[in-house]
Amino acid sequence: MRAGTPAQSKSARLRALLASRELEFLMEAHNGISARIVEEAGFKGIWASGLALSAQFAVRDSNEASWTQIVDMLEFMSDATSIPILLDGDTGYGDFNNMRRLVKKLGQRDIAGVCIEDKLFPKRNSLLPDERQPLADIAEFCGKIKAGKDSQSDPDFVIVARVEALIANRGMDEALERAESYREAGADAILIHSKEPRPNEVLTFAQHWDRRHPLVIVPTRYYTTPTDAFRKAGVSVVIWANHVLRSAVAHMTAVARQVHKDESVAGVEDHIARVSEIFRLQGEEELSQAERRYVASEAQTHAIVLAATRGAGLESVTEDRPKVMLPIAGKPLLAHLVDQFQRQAIQRITVVAGYRAEAIDVGGVRVLHNPDYMRSGELASLACARDAIHEDVIITYGDLLFRRHVLRDLVEARGDLVAVVDSELPPQDSRDYRDLAYCSRIDHPLMAEEADLERVSERADTLHGEPSGRWIGILRARGRGREQLLVALETLRSRRDFAQLGMPDLLNALIGAGHTIKVLYIHGHWINVNAAEDLIRGSDFAHGPMSPGGTR
Repeated sequence: MRAGTPAQSKSARLRALLASRELEFLMEAHNGISARIVEEAGFKGIWASGLALSAQFAVRDSNEASWTQIVDMLEFMSDATSIPILLDGDTGYGDFNNMRRLVKKLGQRDIAGVCIEDKLFPKRNSLLPDERQPLADIAEFCGKIKAGKDSQSDPDFVIVARVEALIANRGMDEALERAESYREAGADAILIHSKEPRPNEVLTFAQHWDRRHPLVIVPTRYYTTPTDAFRKAGVSVVIWANHVLRSAVAHMTAVARQVHKDESVAGVEDHIARVSEIFRLQGEEELSQAERRYVASEAQTHAIVLAATRGAGLESVTEDRPKVMLPIAGKPLLAHLVDQFQRQAIQRITVVAGYRAEAIDVGGVRVLHNPDYMRSGELASLACARDAIHEDVIITYGDLLFRRHVLRDLVEARGDLVAVVDSELPPQDSRDYRDLAYCSRIDHPLMAEEADLERVSERADTLHGEPSGRWIGILRARGRGREQLLVALETLRSRRDFAQLGMPDLLNALIGAGHTIKVLYIHGHWINVNAAEDLIRGSDFAHGPMSPGGTR
């Protein structure tokens, strides 16, 4: 039966990896979420590293974390994954009796195997730059292996004996002697360890070992060695022992320093995992499925993208495609929008196209066509998507780029109708000085006070005083707000000039009918693509530095 067959236990699958004719690999993980990431990356097994498990508790790799704390963490890792886990069990956390209890507890948590090393308890990490690496007596260590094998509940449970003779500078002869003794004592595989920066010791050992028993290596120090050299040497399994932990530490450090420097998280938001990805790794989808089965669920959020225009001033680059298909940082503008929606678990996306609608080629969207796009405006396109105006819908212009938090905050905002307003106005002589929003309150730099939209105007409106900001082209409607929007849209359709009306007219009609549109204030972190120079700005924006500067 091949490795990975569902009928096999996790221990049987680990044993199959050791017996495989192909070189196999284990990747380090140190908690539930890292274990799930390792499995999703495609690895067939997990190395529960003693160093990494200690480090995630911020204690030294010298048995400062108790074996019960380690086993508790392993339970989360095992529950989060379906692939086998091999525990880096140090010395077995004591004598033969501790080893017996450890093996029993690992079996109860569906851990596939344990690797124990022939040092004295408490151990010291093998890669530390010192010579204090005392080894256990060979006979005593063989007794520990036998005690573990006698205690396993699953006959396929794996015990790997880790030989530390090369680490302790005892030489090749003793390393081979110890390995053979451990094999005879019942070890299921031998791990030969070396801290030399070149693989000479390990490859020499493998040559003498001559494939007599599965051989495991940990090339943390000799990482530049071509993997094919291990295949030719007869190695069974390679362990990448601490790289998930080290990469996490490097990135957490960079993000923490950047946030401290900026006194804001806006600059790092696009460079870290989205919250929805954390939810996914935590298994929220399974809970959602259960809720749909047992509890009445709320309506899903939909999106409508108004994308019918060719783009005035962009004729030289839109001969064969609409504006939303122009490339920004290597992919179409529309694809950036779709990515943002999908990051917020908004999967039902309708695009209202017009000019060169057939050129729209972005996955995950339904394309509708406004046949009168050349003589009509935004509301005519929205009317084409009336059936897509569901219980909860976000309507947006198709030429926008914005940071992730803009849509996330809109999804979390309260209100049946919510409009996104940028409180940072462009210069009055700028072509972007339009869609001016007049609100009941101006944006407060510190206190998030609720504000209502009172009017949207193409130009400065002296009757309403100073504008509070600029409506960026995004509106959310849900519940009663959705019904109010549909009524307002139908009312406007009866006007003779309906074909020339835009989204601001719809907003003003809603306000005129006495409906409340809540304001979600933002502070930059978006651009719209209206001219050739915006394509360059858009590319810079999409690549985005880890700082808030230059995001307007």
